[in-house]
Amino acid sequence: MKNILYIFLLFTQIFWAQSAFEKGNTLYQKGQYEEAISSYESIVKSGQQSAELYFNLGNCYYKLNKVAPAVFNFEKASLLNPTDSEIQNNLAFAQKMTIDDITEVPTVGFAKIIQDFTSGFHYDTWAWIAVVLSVLFLTCFMGYYFSDRTVIKRIFFASMVFALLFAVISVFAGFLQKNHHVNDRPAIVFAEVTSVKSEPNSAAQEAFVLHAGTKVYVLESLNNFKKIQLLDQKEGWIEKSAIKELK
Repeated sequence: MKNILYIFLLFTQIFWAQSAFEKGNTLYQKGQYEEAISSYESIVKSGQQSAELYFNLGNCYYKLNKVAPAVFNFEKASLLNPTDSEIQNNLAFAQKMTIDDITEVPTVGFAKIIQDFTSGFHYDTWAWIAVVLSVLFLTCFMGYYFSDRTVIKRIFFASMVFALLFAVISVFAGFLQKNHHVNDRPAIVFAEVTSVKSEPNSAAQEAFVLHAGTKVYVLESLNNFKKIQLLDQKEGWIEKSAIKELK
């Protein structure tokens, strides 16, 4: 009985979320962006999320020239669907509204090669690649074991070695990508103007100033402050109320 009730509530919630989403779309098309935001945000508060939902929210805030919420929601959409070109394009437009001009310090050398390679796929995709290669390895092993001809055995053996090698590489790449995803803590500055301190203290010396919409990375937290790092490697302490984490 409990399972039936749970399924009923689940379907009710999904139906309600779909209705609210369609209502938000209708309001957006009419240019009623504030009302559309209320409809979309109600879905987010219910615990439902999707790249399309955050994308639409980002568009609403962008239309209202609200920089921080626009960038935040486009970034949320990008986390859920990083390969969507439309999301990336709209995110780029929203980022152009930000005041802070921060140049990213590029990764160089061997670290860049590893980063570029592992970021080619999501860690789930790397896991599936490893599974497929493992199956291929077992298939080649069976072919090698049961084959009678020397040439065929050599072909199966070589294929088996390559499959195993690339399976290990896929597992390694997936592990690094997963580790990066877990430890990465991006956030968006929501305060219109905020002072970043050299220490986690309101009376500490000001290191630099940030404005709404700027993306930062949280390194650690202490009381009411969070240590952040910018794309140009600058670091400092910011009041936790001034930013909103994406994860």
